[in-house]
Amino acid sequence: MSAIPSQKDLQLPDLSVKGFRGIKDLTISRLGRVTLFAGKNGVGKTTLLEAVQLYAARGSHAILSDILRNREEFRSFPTAPNDGKMLLSDWKSLFYGRQTSPDCGISIGPQNGGRQISITVGPLSEHLSRQLSGSFRPQRGAPPIGSIGVESFRIGFQDKIQEIPIAYTSDGDLAPFQSEAQPDVLCESLGPEVLSNAAIARLWDNVALTDYETRTVQALNLLYSNMIQRVAVIGDETQNRSGRRAVVKIASQERPVPLKSLGDGAVRLFGVALTLANSRDGFLLIDEAENGIHHSIQPDFWKMVLKTAHENNVQVLATTHGWDCVVGFARAATDLDEVEGILVRLEQDGEKIRAIEYSEDDLNIAAEQGIEVR
Repeated sequence: MSAIPSQKDLQLPDLSVKGFRGIKDLTISRLGRVTLFAGKNGVGKTTLLEAVQLYAARGSHAILSDILRNREEFRSFPTAPNDGKMLLSDWKSLFYGRQTSPDCGISIGPQNGGRQISITVGPLSEHLSRQLSGSFRPQRGAPPIGSIGVESFRIGFQDKIQEIPIAYTSDGDLAPFQSEAQPDVLCESLGPEVLSNAAIARLWDNVALTDYETRTVQALNLLYSNMIQRVAVIGDETQNRSGRRAVVKIASQERPVPLKSLGDGAVRLFGVALTLANSRDGFLLIDEAENGIHHSIQPDFWKMVLKTAHENNVQVLATTHGWDCVVGFARAATDLDEVEGILVRLEQDGEKIRAIEYSEDDLNIAAEQGIEVR
């Protein structure tokens, strides 16, 4: 059996983010095995999770596209005469102040060690221009690639640079481009909403008939006091109108019932347990961690997260608006000496964002005294 990882195994012991979306310059001097981010709406908590997702993917073109699509960042572009306009992904919104000059790039990663990713925009290089000339157009009605004025992303990591031409699909998304991939880090993410059936099925297939299957059942029983006996994912996505779906066997009932019939809290707990099992040696990002989780089980919920993250060598970064979530996190982190849990409050300070870090001792005092740390 492999050794349980230590805090030194963290992918990100600290974090620096510069020039990404609404973050001009943010430094967090210490991250834990599990780090909970608090702060007012609009301060940049979700953007911070997106930055870590982009870092884990080493600046992946696909992740850049996903961020733009999820944020609905589009701009209207005039097409050829009499064709009207079309909406295109607004890649400039990825950069702070929508500025894309060479000195206005993005950098994300640990403060030291040369492991930051960098993203800048510049004219298409002559080499790539010749390679792709006439192969596809950057946008309808615009010059073909190989023409003057076409731009490209330059994504750097550990002295290697990938150049990706900025082109669009017919739907207005950034067009995919095959390039030499940088070695990325496994990263799963949970948004504020519950997981879809398709996502549950994908994650379940990786843990079925393993010890992690048992742990997902244990997570559900935080809500149901050991009444949940088994979980299965059933159905055929080609024949069932809802696709494959999760069902649970409850001790007091003869037939299994749909997981989603138990409510959003059950689906949320199940989703966190599944993504923890699927993030081994990588990251798990949870936006609005308190969603669906009753205040009475917050300490047990966070104990499950902290323990599993420690055992699986997962680094968890989560956001919250809820005081009950902060208190539950503080109690769980204080009770588990072998796992470091840190709270970071983000505050707007002019154009910059300040990070105020709370250790486990600070958190415990704040929880006991009711000191506001959100």
